[in-house]
Amino acid sequence: MRVVWAVTLLWMLLLVCRLGAVRTGPPEEATFYYGTFPPGFSWGVGSSAYQTEGAWDLDGKGPSIWDAFTHGRKGRVLGDDTADVACDSYYKVQEDLELLRELRVSHYGFSLSWPRLLPTGIRAEQVNQKGVQFYSEVLDALVKSNITPIVTLHHWDLPQLLQVRYGGWQNASMVTYFDDYANLCFEAFGDRVKHWVTFSDPRAIAENGYETGRHAPGLKLRGTGLYKAAHHIIKAHAKAWHSYNRKWRHKQQGLVGISLNCHWGEPVDTSNPKDIEAAERYLQFCLGWFADPVYTGDYPQVMKDNIGRKSEEQGLEVSRLPAFSLQEKSHVKGTADFLGVGHFTTRYITERSYPARQGPSYQNDRDLLELIDPNWPDLGSSWLYSVPWGFRRLLHFAQTQYGNPPIYVTENGASQKFHCTQLCDEWRIQYLKGYINEMLKAIKDGANIKGYTSWSLLDKFEWEKGYSDRYGFYYVEFNDRNKPRYPKASAEYYKKIIAANGFPSPREVEGWHLKALETCSINNQMLAVEPLLSHMQLVTEVTVPTVCALGVLIAAVLLALLLRRQG
Repeated sequence: MRVVWAVTLLWMLLLVCRLGAVRTGPPEEATFYYGTFPPGFSWGVGSSAYQTEGAWDLDGKGPSIWDAFTHGRKGRVLGDDTADVACDSYYKVQEDLELLRELRVSHYGFSLSWPRLLPTGIRAEQVNQKGVQFYSEVLDALVKSNITPIVTLHHWDLPQLLQVRYGGWQNASMVTYFDDYANLCFEAFGDRVKHWVTFSDPRAIAENGYETGRHAPGLKLRGTGLYKAAHHIIKAHAKAWHSYNRKWRHKQQGLVGISLNCHWGEPVDTSNPKDIEAAERYLQFCLGWFADPVYTGDYPQVMKDNIGRKSEEQGLEVSRLPAFSLQEKSHVKGTADFLGVGHFTTRYITERSYPARQGPSYQNDRDLLELIDPNWPDLGSSWLYSVPWGFRRLLHFAQTQYGNPPIYVTENGASQKFHCTQLCDEWRIQYLKGYINEMLKAIKDGANIKGYTSWSLLDKFEWEKGYSDRYGFYYVEFNDRNKPRYPKASAEYYKKIIAANGFPSPREVEGWHLKALETCSINNQMLAVEPLLSHMQLVTEVTVPTVCALGVLIAAVLLALLLRRQG
């Protein structure tokens, strides 16, 4: 075993050396471009229901798979945290709305909680009117503030009862249940929602929920479960799109798309055909896995070839990748009015063949290895590095691969250092500046990008990382029962980008930077006072009542002694 590890380590070191040898300097994208976005470009921030709302079992809400996952076995989430309260956004709608107005965003991307609207997940069984009323009030408040809602139907929080009864996305019946849920939302909210996203990052649902088990529902169905889950998700998306197209579009005049997250995959050696093929494979197994069926009616050919060949080598009669029938291909093709693209970072890709005897898995099916450049700036999350030029390349790939569709960037952002309470998040400012500028270059290249959603409005529950990773423009003090919000420097900087609709001039952009850092210094002083205020609150709520109780007890004892002496 030690020999194997030593050989693997040596091989990795050689790859890193090779990476350094073939990469002589930064790509041409490193040059900053000053200019503005097209008129009407939409700027926004995002969040999701489970990560922010809290109120996990209140007002008729049913449990989600994430409630079951976090309340179950210890060790699944860092610190054994839950999102039972999270940001308490369920009770802070007006407060969060004020933050949106403060940023002056054009739109707000957020998700609906399926189990809050349908506690069992099934419309025919129960509709929670309090849930309907809650989201209706949120939408009314947004529209009144002239903020466009971009609403996601499903951001990972599947109703737990659908998992228990049917096995969740492993079961084909989910296609119909999702369509029923989608139609409820179209009917209840479609008069105010003109941009619908069916699924947010379905690849993560499939891979982390049904392959690695890192996310709810925590299943490890290696090499099979994720492909089956994805197959049903794609068909559910298509069915919901057709329902909207047939029943609601004429009256509501809205759009329905899907949001797909993907890193950019860059060949380690751009002169090596095998590395080029591996990088292409990486993108097809990531973005193409869901985008190809939606735009072309079928999975990428390289996925069908690789998984089919490995399935045969593993002694299986049929491929582990499910196949679409001719009717299904026709049904799923053309079911996106826009493409949502989520992107955070980049990987270098080189070929690595995995023999079939190692067993089925998504990793082995791809026949590649992911690498990072040690010179890339690392951010808060262990997987996240700042590589702005990869964003432009991914957007160009989506533009050319799928016929230059309307694109909304649905997630892009940087996390904060572990347990950091520093509001002067200069690294996030640099990340925003670089990535948004690469998006501007992509538009200059001809990409049809309609809007940008920065991730995220608030610090929030970050899945298996608990509250350790912080992506928000606003710091949330989770240890305070009131969950106060404090603006970070990046909030001030992003506000300037929005107001200018881009980057007008070097002098102006530099001024934004200085202003943002000045603002955060003041806010840091406010945040420094917070522990003292919390301590004072603790004294008021715990110490004072305790002293009073002790006083009463002592008085009672003295009275008893006095009465006894008199007796």
